[in-house]
Amino acid sequence: MPVSSHRIESEGVPAEALQVSWQGGQFVILVAPKGLVACGVVDPAVMDRFGAAVAVARGTPECPLVTAEDLLAARIVEVTGVASSLGISAGMTGAEALAKLG
Repeated sequence: MPVSSHRIESEGVPAEALQVSWQGGQFVILVAPKGLVACGVVDPAVMDRFGAAVAVARGTPECPLVTAEDLLAARIVEVTGVASSLGISAGMTGAEALAKLG
C-alpha cells in the first residue's frame, strides 16, 4: 500500500503531490498555496461548503490518474466557486489549474 508525497513545480508554482494506492485503487492530489488539484476522490460540493479552491479531474479504468504527472495532464471537469473566482474552469489541464493556485 504505497503512499508517497513529494514536491513538484509546474509553471513556477510549487505544490506537494500526494499519491496513494492500494490493491484495486488509488488517488492523487496536488496541494498548492491557494488550493487543490485533485482526482475524483475529492467531492467539490463538500469542499465548496468550506470555501476551498478545488479543481477536480477524473480518470477512467483505462486511463487512471495515478501520478502527479497524470493529474497535471488531465482535463478539469469540476471546480468549486472559489476556484472559479481564481479563473479556473472545466476544460483546463491540471497544470493550467495549478498555475492559478500559486
